[in-house]
Amino acid sequence: MNVVCTGDGRFVEVQGTAEGAPFDRKELDVLLGLATAGCVDLAALQTDALALQQEPA
Repeated sequence: MNVVCTGDGRFVEVQGTAEGAPFDRKELDVLLGLATAGCVDLAALQTDALALQQEPA
């Protein structure tokens, strides 16, 4: 599953396929929850990295 989110967790893109076995709505909700948490974590790491670049040496 490919998921792209904004920094505040809103979806920009969701792409998925049931390779091998289909999944139900409950499983999709779990996958989207994990993806959203990952997007929020990644956005925070990116914000921290950018802040380090802007600090005076």
